[in-house]
This record gives sequence, C-alpha cells and structure tokens, in this order.
Amino acid sequence: MQDPVLDTLFLPLESGAIDWPANGPALFLRARTGDALDDIARDKLLCEQSFKPQHDALLRAGFAMADSDAGPFGLTIVLPPRQREEYRALLARALTQTVDGGIVMAAVSNNEGAKTVESDLKALAGNISSQSKNKCRVFWARVDATRADAALIADWRQLDAPRDIEEGRFVSRPGVFAWDHLDPGSRLLAQHLPATFKGKVADLGAGFGFLSDEVLKRNPAVTHLDAIEAEGRALDMARQNLAAYGDRVGFHWLDATKPLPGPYDAIITNPPFHATDRADRHDIGKAFIVSAARALVSGGQMWLVANRHLPYEETLNSVFKSVSVAAENGYYKVFRAVGPKGVSK
Repeated sequence: MQDPVLDTLFLPLESGAIDWPANGPALFLRARTGDALDDIARDKLLCEQSFKPQHDALLRAGFAMADSDAGPFGLTIVLPPRQREEYRALLARALTQTVDGGIVMAAVSNNEGAKTVESDLKALAGNISSQSKNKCRVFWARVDATRADAALIADWRQLDAPRDIEEGRFVSRPGVFAWDHLDPGSRLLAQHLPATFKGKVADLGAGFGFLSDEVLKRNPAVTHLDAIEAEGRALDMARQNLAAYGDRVGFHWLDATKPLPGPYDAIITNPPFHATDRADRHDIGKAFIVSAARALVSGGQMWLVANRHLPYEETLNSVFKSVSVAAENGYYKVFRAVGPKGVSK
C-alpha cells in the first residue's frame, strides 16, 4: 500500500542531508509501517504509537516500542497528526526528547498543511530545512538551546493536556475523536438506546466514554460493560470518565475489527470510517459489524449509528437475522440488529 508521506519522510537520511545517530536508535513518534521501513535496520528505530492496529503492525515488523519518557535521542522523527493542538504538543515534546545538537524531523502531505506544520517547527526550534517529493514535504530542525523558543515549547507541550468538556461532565483532549463536544451521531444513538439492556455489554470504539456512560446510567441491569477502543489516548480519557462505575466497567485497548472478549448480550457502536487520510473506509465499519455478530450471544442485539451514505445495510443483513432502522435524520441512521446468524467464530 502506497504511503507518500512515509516515503518522503526518510529522504534526508537516504540523501545524506542528515545522518542516523551514531549512538543508539532514533525515536519515531506516531510511527507506522510501510514500504519505506522495509530496508531500515530494526535497531535504528524506537517507535511510539498509541493506535493499536499500527502498534501491533510495528511489533510484527520487528520494531521495538518506546516508553513515553524514553530518551533523550540524537534524532526524533515525527508523523504529525491532523489536529493542530495535538501536533503542536507533539512537536514540542519531540524537541524536549532530543539532545542539544540533535535533529527533529517530520513529514506532512501538502494537502494536509505541510507548510503550516513546517512553520510551526521553525517557530519552536529557530531553524528549518526541507525537501519535497510525492506532493509532500519533509522538514527538520537542529535542536539548539540558544535559538529555540523555550517559552513556546513549554506552552505547546501543554496543548493536548486533558481538560473538562460539556460543563465538566467529561474529560477529553485534542486529537481524540470529537474531542471537545458530543458527536451528533453519538447523540442520536444515545437518544434512542433502550433502558432494557442487561447482562454484559460492549461499546466498540468507545472514545472518551460518552455512550458507555449513557448505557450504564440508564441500565442498572447491565452487570458489566467493556469499553473497547483502539486509540490509547482516548481510552485513557474513558478510564477517567467512567471511573465512578468501578468494576462494572472493563477497559480494553483493542482493534474492534479483531476478535472481541465476549460473549455479550448487547453491543453499541459509532464506528470510525477514516484511517490515516480523509478517504471513507467502509471496510472498518463493516468489520466492526462482523466482529460484533461473532461476539454476541444468540438473540443478542447490536445498536449502530452511521452517516447515511455509508453502505452498512448489506453487511448487517448478512450477519443478523433482523435489521431495522430505529431512528434517522438528514445525516445519520441508527440501526438495531438482532440475532446474529451463524457467523464463523
């Protein structure tokens, strides 16, 4: 699979514009796998990734994973996320985890704001160099305490810190899905969830825990709820937001397209439909549906909300005996699916 940003990222090392550290590995923040990593010795990179599918892919590829306080490093490589506060905090952190005289290097596609992110790194470090290819830019700065803006670095380090939202009902942070508000699709689903759930329930793609909270508040007969989330930064928020429920809640850093720790009496979900770019990924939601069907007891039910244009009905009907639209508006549909068919376990 082509990954123009990742292919561009390593150009300065390939061209000799910068060198690999002489002692120890480089730190790779928001690391992900791709063809560009195939020929890189595994001991040259120490990777960090909070998104479970990519974390697991890096481990399978033979890369070691870093602790968040590891370092300092002679070279820190960054794949900045889209959300501005989150990526600014990550760039600032990269500078603090790099030795004086070391390099911080990042790459971004042009249509995702490469020049803006490059300018932000320059503002922090006081210097910048860059190369372009594949409609992307790779840029790097040398860490120099005499030129860096220490105050700006300190300020930006805090930009993705957890904070109260929804008048203090929840704690969230930049970079988490719909981080500073309740997603309207999730709101619609919450408005139509029954108060008759019982037994064991799962929330697939739980985010910071809004839907899990709604289920637990309304359904005293739910004995246990598993909050299942692939993004570790979101799951950390869910742990805080659902702490009052104690042992009624379990937290699982899992890719919900994979086998789930069921069986469950009911499953709720607002599945994601984007990955590393803005293109629709129907396959993710469809895989959530199949995983849910496999994890439900006979007669169990799934409640799902999705944008109206997403083609989930065929998959729902293929793995459930009964599928109905419980609610809809101009943007979303809420589906109730009951009775998983004989899906191969």
